[in-house]
Amino acid sequence: MDVAIFSSTRYERQYLDEANKAEQHKLHYFDVLLEMDTVGLAAGFGAVCIFVNDRADAQVLDALRKGGTGLLALRCTGFNNVDLKAAARLGLKVVRVVTYSPNSVAEHAVALLLAINRKVHRAYNRTRDSNFSLDGLTGFDLCGKTVAVVGTGKIGCVFAKIMLGFGCKVIGFDPYPSAEFKALGLDYAKPGEIAEMADIISLHCPLTPATYHIINSETLERAKPGAILINTSRGGLIDTEAVIEALKSGKLGGLGIDVYEQEADLFFRDLSSDIISDDVFQRLVSFPNVIVTGHQAYLTREALTTICETTLKSITAFEKNEPLQNEVKDE
Repeated sequence: MDVAIFSSTRYERQYLDEANKAEQHKLHYFDVLLEMDTVGLAAGFGAVCIFVNDRADAQVLDALRKGGTGLLALRCTGFNNVDLKAAARLGLKVVRVVTYSPNSVAEHAVALLLAINRKVHRAYNRTRDSNFSLDGLTGFDLCGKTVAVVGTGKIGCVFAKIMLGFGCKVIGFDPYPSAEFKALGLDYAKPGEIAEMADIISLHCPLTPATYHIINSETLERAKPGAILINTSRGGLIDTEAVIEALKSGKLGGLGIDVYEQEADLFFRDLSSDIISDDVFQRLVSFPNVIVTGHQAYLTREALTTICETTLKSITAFEKNEPLQNEVKDE
């Protein structure tokens, strides 16, 4: 089957080509985002493959269907960028990668936490300039601290296990309690308790209307002074303006994010020679206790292999008119 792959990168193509040896599709790579200005590139392709920042709203989906596309394959877990109602109306099938490597994202969240707490990023820059002063680099022991895991799916549970290994007290928050999380001997907090109890908050939930700006001025007001916030899930979970105010006041002791609400205009590109016009982002990265990575939490060999294999197998199943195990439907 002819497949148009949007937002493709050099490192990703290597894994897609390797996975495609077993599936034998005709892969056509486009390094641009899928949106109305680029949807014409997908004309004539039976399947279109997209990533987290591609835009699959009703208008784009309508254009895809008119161009002959029957399958939209997301090579990611989240599907908040797809209008599922429009897809159902148009008879356009949508599949995703239900799980790839929860370890990759959970471990990156831990890396952000350790770097923020122990000021690794600042120490790295100092020692490169032969500055070995320790002033301002004091952190705290993770052992004994309370860690709140918001979203206790596969990734949240892996993160919880790692935090238990550090000797932390772990609590969860999720409207759909996980048997795996409970099996670890862990309890869930009630709404409103998380911010008050946690020294560290790590977000591992999907972006839905219910979770949009789940971290806002109200929740931050209740937070323990000096708490650290980690987000490796979706940028829209955080009200960035509110977080900036909490950082300025010292309410938040640190922020580590791999996602950003307006990341579609920034991430996955080299803008080192450009002027970034996003003033909110520029304010955010100006804080010494903030680390931003460019949506790389998933970026391990194991995760990339699973993502590519799962995506191409779903396309094969669609081509053969077989059941789509990873189909996403409008609820």
